[in-house]
Amino acid sequence: MTSHGERGGSPAYKAQKPRLALIHSPRAQLTHYTVMDILRTIAHQPTSNNNKTCEQTLNKSCESQKKKSEEHAQGPTETCSRVITDSATGKCYCRGKVLGKGGFAKCYELTDLATGKVYAAKIIPHTRVSKPHQREKIDREIQLHKALHHKHIVHFYQHFEDKDNIYILLEYCNRRSLAHILKARKVLTEPEVRYYLRQIVSAMRYLHDHDILHRDLKLGNFFVSECMELKVGDFGLAARLEPLGNRRRTICGTPNYLSPEVLNKQGHCCESDVWALGCVMYTMLLGKPPFETTNLKETYRCIREARYTLPSSLSLPARQLIASMLSKNPQDRPSLEDILIHDFFTQGFTPERLPVTCCHSAPDFHISSPAKSFFKKAAAALFGGKKEKAKYYETLNKLTKEEDEIYKLSQDLSKATIGQPCCRQDEKPPSAPAGKPVAMVKESRQRNQDAVHTIVRGSLGSCSSEGLEDSTAVSVVASVTSVLRGSLENMPEGDDFPNENLGSNFLWVTKWVDYSNKYGFGYQLSDHIVGVLFNNGTHMSLLSDRRTVHYYAELGQYSVFPVADVPEQFVGQVTILKYFSHYMEENLMDGSDVVSVMDASVPQLYLLQWLKSDRALMMLFNDGTFQVNFYQDHTKIILCSLKQEYLLTYINEERVSSTFRLRTLLASGCPDELRHRMEYALNMLLQKAK
Repeated sequence: MTSHGERGGSPAYKAQKPRLALIHSPRAQLTHYTVMDILRTIAHQPTSNNNKTCEQTLNKSCESQKKKSEEHAQGPTETCSRVITDSATGKCYCRGKVLGKGGFAKCYELTDLATGKVYAAKIIPHTRVSKPHQREKIDREIQLHKALHHKHIVHFYQHFEDKDNIYILLEYCNRRSLAHILKARKVLTEPEVRYYLRQIVSAMRYLHDHDILHRDLKLGNFFVSECMELKVGDFGLAARLEPLGNRRRTICGTPNYLSPEVLNKQGHCCESDVWALGCVMYTMLLGKPPFETTNLKETYRCIREARYTLPSSLSLPARQLIASMLSKNPQDRPSLEDILIHDFFTQGFTPERLPVTCCHSAPDFHISSPAKSFFKKAAAALFGGKKEKAKYYETLNKLTKEEDEIYKLSQDLSKATIGQPCCRQDEKPPSAPAGKPVAMVKESRQRNQDAVHTIVRGSLGSCSSEGLEDSTAVSVVASVTSVLRGSLENMPEGDDFPNENLGSNFLWVTKWVDYSNKYGFGYQLSDHIVGVLFNNGTHMSLLSDRRTVHYYAELGQYSVFPVADVPEQFVGQVTILKYFSHYMEENLMDGSDVVSVMDASVPQLYLLQWLKSDRALMMLFNDGTFQVNFYQDHTKIILCSLKQEYLLTYINEERVSSTFRLRTLLASGCPDELRHRMEYALNMLLQKAK
């Protein structure tokens, strides 16, 4: 591990997937028979003798190993045995293979002999931290890391020590690190980079919100778990953010990732971590750091001048984001929030999950996209020539009897009415509404985050409403706008959420698919009803029994017919409705923990208007239910009226929901994370009205 300055303590462990937690650690050289004997021996010994028996039995079993194996498994010192005991708890651990090395320590696979749980354990010999300032650094790292709790930060379990070593037990990430993945892959695709960067930024926001600087962000310190989730680790150089005049001037970190201000001894700041993130993004996309040279002095010269090359092989948004993060002046670099709303994220595909094969080979998102396959087949059936139709119908023998009947009804689809989108993605979006709808908390946030840049939109055909006392669709928008605006103007500032969390007996959108470039916008409600608002302004709902269709040509006016007996003019649309339903059921996950308990007497809910901006999706329903889904962190807000009481639900990044009475929020206020989203949602409503 290349390092500089006060780099010292923390190894970036190189974790590999264990075949079985305890028995098959390859380099431990223990047979299945030997380990099982150890466990049986431990189980039958009195508690007071457990520690001694563990060590005696394991040491005896290791005596017969080859000399080469013994040397390979050698610990930080010769006094670090295979079985390690925490004297405070009496727990015994088996030391396995080396995962990584650092300045002070080695990281090992460590298995709890009682439970089989595997940890990544940093083992630091006392002889390596004998000087007071060295021990202080280890203690500082322990105290800082143990207080961190975030899903994208390596979890700190515990620490203990004996007469020879200090042991720090950390979360074991068996997919190793991004450095290992990049070594196998050479370069990563842009969707993968977006996937990993979102998680890194999430962890960085957590750290910076707690006034902690990592100071050593690099690929080797980003670990990947069994389920391909990224975890930021190695807090050996992390430090508290100090006021400008008190910042440490020490040059520390990895040379290729150091920022100009650190090299110039102006001290670390949050912007220094953003610079390192720019280097990380560049490295993932191009396979090498931006300032890498054969000479360290030349590398430092390039960093100080912010001199590097951006090849045209990268997309324009990628080049622009890298250039902004690698700005020479720290004040010119984007905030972590600005990074997530950059075009690189909002205008590009980000996978929900990555397959394990991404560790060694590039994914093919096109082939693996179920949506493309589904809708390509639908297009062939609906609009293809005779040859395409014949080939398509040859595959119907594989379908269920019910599906077969549906497709037979679609042989003559010349009368199907499928229109064009109301606003195409290549058209110039409508201008933002003049003026500011509400007083914003901060002018800078207003400038960067509250401007709504419309991408595409759709509406039910204009009409009368029976849901809101014969009002028009415009009145539905006006009503929700008035409620939301009034709440924001009168709600006090608050640091915490109210101590209230109501039930979830309301409907909301759990899944959605935008295919408006051809057909329309599809969604699934929490009661499993599937709806599609077609490009021609009509709406269809497939009820949860999957046998009944509601057709809306206008607001409040609908007809009902069974799936088994579709009117001829609707066959094409029902076929598409079925495709939307099947795709969402098979390929999309629910967006929250909210489970709706519905009253059968509640009127049917159907989509009235929708709008997609570069940051969020807005959906407005016939009864005034209003939902906004934010792309970058998957948060959501839902405003609805239930029994003459307005409720607001907030679903956070962890997909955990909280439901409050609107009057409760008006009395006690709410944190900025919810207020900011409500402000943006109001601007989307105003943009839609425009």
